[in-house]
Amino acid sequence: MGMSVGSGSGSGEPEVMSEMNTTPLIDVMLVLLIMLIITIPIQLHNVELNLPAGNPPPQTVIPEVVQVDINAAGVVSWNGETIADREVLDSKLSGAAAQDVQPELHLRADRNAPYKAVAAVLASAQRLGANKLGLVGNEQFAQ
Repeated sequence: MGMSVGSGSGSGEPEVMSEMNTTPLIDVMLVLLIMLIITIPIQLHNVELNLPAGNPPPQTVIPEVVQVDINAAGVVSWNGETIADREVLDSKLSGAAAQDVQPELHLRADRNAPYKAVAAVLASAQRLGANKLGLVGNEQFAQ
């Protein structure tokens, strides 16, 4: 569709033709119309949420925090008390896992601690059911 304007004379000069292509404008209009049709139901749709009323009750029991430290030599300590062997560590971990409210175990390893020692403590805690275990950055480790 277009419009042509010209002199129609038979002279050798080329005619000035002015033609406007409206196809891209129609395409843009259709895209905008489709976007409008798609977005209207989304804007009118609401989601029903059943939120609890009031504040949650405070914790009745504050969990105990246990510091498990591993120094550069791979020696493990439980709240500052050096653990002699793996059996003592396993007994302490199983005792902590058996409590009704498990204590939070904060594992702090020295930057130069052997990976084997850290992995052994993590594996023992998982095996014995100590669920509240977190790693604390070594910049907080007091040597």
